[in-house]
Amino acid sequence: MRDLAHLLDRLSLTKAPKVKQTLVREFMRRTPDPDRGWVLAVLTGALGFRAVRLAAIRETAEARMDSALFAWSRDYVGDLAETIALVWPSRPGANREPDISDVVQALPQASPEHAKVLVEGWLDALDADGRWALLKLVTGGPRAHISPGLARQALADFGGVAVAEIEELWHAQEPPYGPFLTWLEGRGARPAAPAAGHFRPVMLANALDVGADLSVSDPADFAVEWKWDGVRVQAVAEDGVRRLYTRGGDDISAAFPDVLEAMTFEGVIDGELLIMRPGGIAPYSDLGRRLGRKTADTRLIARSPAGVRAYDMLADHGEDLRDLPFRQRRARLETMIAGHGSPRLDLSPIRSVETWEQLKALRAAPPPGDAGLAEGLMLKRWDSPYVAGRPGGPWFKWKRDPMILDAVLMYARRGADIRSSLHSDVTFGLWRAAPGEDRALVAVGKADVGLNDAEMKAVDVFVRENTLERFGPARSVRAGEAGGLVLEVAFETVQRSTRHKSGLALRAARINRIRWDKPAREADDLATLERLVR
Repeated sequence: MRDLAHLLDRLSLTKAPKVKQTLVREFMRRTPDPDRGWVLAVLTGALGFRAVRLAAIRETAEARMDSALFAWSRDYVGDLAETIALVWPSRPGANREPDISDVVQALPQASPEHAKVLVEGWLDALDADGRWALLKLVTGGPRAHISPGLARQALADFGGVAVAEIEELWHAQEPPYGPFLTWLEGRGARPAAPAAGHFRPVMLANALDVGADLSVSDPADFAVEWKWDGVRVQAVAEDGVRRLYTRGGDDISAAFPDVLEAMTFEGVIDGELLIMRPGGIAPYSDLGRRLGRKTADTRLIARSPAGVRAYDMLADHGEDLRDLPFRQRRARLETMIAGHGSPRLDLSPIRSVETWEQLKALRAAPPPGDAGLAEGLMLKRWDSPYVAGRPGGPWFKWKRDPMILDAVLMYARRGADIRSSLHSDVTFGLWRAAPGEDRALVAVGKADVGLNDAEMKAVDVFVRENTLERFGPARSVRAGEAGGLVLEVAFETVQRSTRHKSGLALRAARINRIRWDKPAREADDLATLERLVR
């Protein structure tokens, strides 16, 4: 458990992907089986313990000590798991320190009550570092430190193989990955190829710099499509097996039975998951109501029918098409869609441009009726094979310029990990005036990204010096015409939402900069946001 604590501590204190890859790779090298496999599963989100709730452990810690002292400690430290680890009042007579295998083998079979007893005993046997690692392990916290893609790159470095080979095999492996890790070390045979219905590693696009010199290439070399605001998915229908995967390989089939029912083809399609109504595709917020669910009832399906907008074909009746150029894959896809006939599966149209100036004009004029649902353009070389990962050159994404508003900081709460001591999660609002009433601020969104560490520290100082009330870890701050902090907020789209007091929801909001120069009374109003919706 101490080695795990050291790993998590190092991961939480660095943002550099290369450093994180090195940390994971070296952990794999020095840690024996099966512990390293279990840790890998937890780091990548492949293993979780639903019986363990951090809130229940907090209640136990508060029962063992003065509750006010615990609250003050929690406020000072910021992170709940770290607070419990530091202040946990151990009881004498604890058993030996648990190793990782003890934890991952005991918890899945335990009821919530028994799991709580187990965790308490382990906490009693560990020091502060071990307790912190245990709590992160059993509550799923480590996933915030490393993405599955970064973990797979670390495994490729560990085994000296191409990351594409890791990607191809990864989703058929089960924790604790004994044979897989043994193969990477050169001490075992390569795992068998995945069975029918398996996930294929996706090909990703590089962002196209707004100032890029487009004249170096011929526009005729590229297929141009809209970049739709949905969820990238892979629809797999092979030998009677139907699966729907996210681009990260998560199986979301159970939540979209209407899509599976429409997958009467034989092959593998790469596309965008969207809500498809008779009048056109719906905003991302409608799709969000179905994401993350284990199932979908008939009422939800009728209200938000989902479908796949296809733009590539990776396999056709058992034939792997990925080595073919995009032009040939696209032709096979068009033939398949033409004979399919389901409204749950359609084709992403190819746009024709002859000059880069036409391309720029197309980017600035989204398709009629779907103006808020096309995030920009995708450019794909006609001669490009389908290569796992993000190869440089074949595919580009050219997103629309973000929308910009000046909003007023209203609430803030502490962040996580390296920003747990800073009030980096902020809620911001715009001005609204009801007839006959004075102007008032109404919250329109939240953001926790965009600013660098120095700017975030400046926001934290403002929050601490201008706090009006506290609500647990959150604070309301001084915000009014007489004073307040203005933040320039960038976002991709704005949509109507009944879930928000303002009636509007921002998509992919982030803070562009702090407007120290602008008085709060001059921030934008809700009517400005309404105009952007229209």
